[in-house]
Formats: sequence, C-alpha cells, structure tokens
Amino acid sequence: MLNREPYADLPELPTFTLTSEDIKDGDQAPDWMLSKAMGIEKGEDTNPQLSWSGFPEETKSFVITCYDPDAPTPSGFWHWTASNIPADITSVARGAADELKAVKHTNDGGTDSFMGFAPPEGHGAHRYIFCVTAVDTEELDIDASASPAVVNFNLFFHGIARAFLTVTHEEK
Repeated sequence: MLNREPYADLPELPTFTLTSEDIKDGDQAPDWMLSKAMGIEKGEDTNPQLSWSGFPEETKSFVITCYDPDAPTPSGFWHWTASNIPADITSVARGAADELKAVKHTNDGGTDSFMGFAPPEGHGAHRYIFCVTAVDTEELDIDASASPAVVNFNLFFHGIARAFLTVTHEEK
C-alpha cells in the first residue's frame, strides 16, 4: 500500500455509521467485487450492499464514493461516485448501483456505474475506501458530467459528516 491518506487534509467532519452485509472494514474484498471489465475472470464489477445510519438530522442528501488511493497514478482511481442521493435513502443493495436514485458520475474506467477492483499484479495490497458523505443541501450544483474530483470539491463546502468502510485487494 502507498502512504496516501486522501481525507487527511480535508476539514474534519463528524462521523456516522456505514455497514455492509457483504464486506467488513479492513477485510479482503470478495472476488465478485473485482473487475471483469479489466480482465479478472472471477470478477463481476458488483457493488457491495451498504447501509448508513446516525448521520446528522440536518442531512438533506448523500454522496457515495469508492476510491483507491493506492492506484499507480498521481490521482488514485475513482471506482464509483453517486451524488444527490435523497436523504430518505439509507442503503443500496448489492449490485444495485445502477438503480440508485442519484446523479451517477463517470468513474476512472469510463462508466457511470460501480467498477470493480483490479490492482496491477505485484503492486501490493490496495485499499478501496467506500465513503458516504452527508450533505447540507438536497442537490449539489453539479450534473453527471462532473468528475469525482469536482463532486468532492463541492463536498468541501457542503459535507457535514462522513462514514467510511475500507476493504483491500491484492493481485499476486
């Protein structure tokens, strides 16, 4: 793993709870979360089930991201970004990224869905950080063409709390 901590230099926000029926914080990602699109035979490019609770009462929407800070690029790799998720939605089912009522942003693989994991063979373990951010407005002033970096720039001003769940994967 590289020593990048992508949220370390952002404003500290209160935290809330992010859980999953499919994955546990710190564990190895299951094979079905790997990227079939990147040639991993056992991969399915499937998002895990996620649920969140304990967010501030003033939450008006959410943003979900999945980010690999250990990718061999200067900017890491965004696997999933969905914004303007209504505040009454507090979970997403396994494999339901495309059905989520949200603005879906293009990941670094060029699609607007969840892209599974495919770290380069021999590059070491990569961290995949799922983050749900509680937002103080019903809609960020962005559309689907906004990159994950632009979405997160908007969260600098509108994020009011965050929840994290991180899994790892390594191709040996």
